Amino acid sequence: MGWKRTGNFVFLFNQSAFNNEWQAGGTSNIAGNAGLNYDFNYKTPEMIWDNKFIAAYGLTQLKGQDAVKSDDRLEFTSLLGKKAKGYWFYSGFLNFRTQMDAGFVKAGNDPVTNEQLFVRNSHFFSPAYLQLGPGMLWKKSDNLKVNIAPATSRLIVVHSHFTEFGSAFGVEQGKSTRFEFGAALNGYYKFNIMENISMENILNLYSNYLDKPQNVDIDYQMNLVMKVNKYISTNLAFQAIYDDNTIGAFQIREVFGLGFNYGF
Repeated sequence: MGWKRTGNFVFLFNQSAFNNEWQAGGTSNIAGNAGLNYDFNYKTPEMIWDNKFIAAYGLTQLKGQDAVKSDDRLEFTSLLGKKAKGYWFYSGFLNFRTQMDAGFVKAGNDPVTNEQLFVRNSHFFSPAYLQLGPGMLWKKSDNLKVNIAPATSRLIVVHSHFTEFGSAFGVEQGKSTRFEFGAALNGYYKFNIMENISMENILNLYSNYLDKPQNVDIDYQMNLVMKVNKYISTNLAFQAIYDDNTIGAFQIREVFGLGFNYGF
């Protein structure tokens, strides 16, 4: 009972190098990713309050090129539950997520130099997503829970300079916010595959009643940790996002590397 706090900081490192005589092809590169995953939960016989904070940032640099962003996340989730019966709780949840740094997309080539051009399409708090709503929580343990919220409000915030010439992230041209009302399902499952190998799964689904409710937004994250010892591990992070307001296809992110861990 009372407060329970656990956290983990990890730094992932990847590197490939080829000398000038290497004939099979390849480009030397270096990559680094830092991440913080922190939980602070409160529990009494009649109430639970679960909070999770995730921050991650990564850079990749190919030889002869500028460094580019490979990961950028800032997310906070809070889930409050009052005991109903068995593993069920009446619940209220809040989720906020955004990014910390600017993002760029390809915009063709320079007509004179033929160099590839990029334009900025996002930065801190653009976009930002805020969800909140009442529901029902099924929680067997801190490592296995599902929250169902059929009356969830969602606000999408984007700076107006991204919508000056068209819509962005579902926000209409000339506006800076978009309000949605729909249903959300949030699931969490963490388990050990075998000794020193754990898998964390986070699934978020959202359907907007006000616009194309059949197009469900999907955000799935998987974190696989294979411990070598207390401070070193091999880590695999995978994320798949589908949001037709952003792009009508799955966005996939995968990071694999040697990790230096600090648990607290």
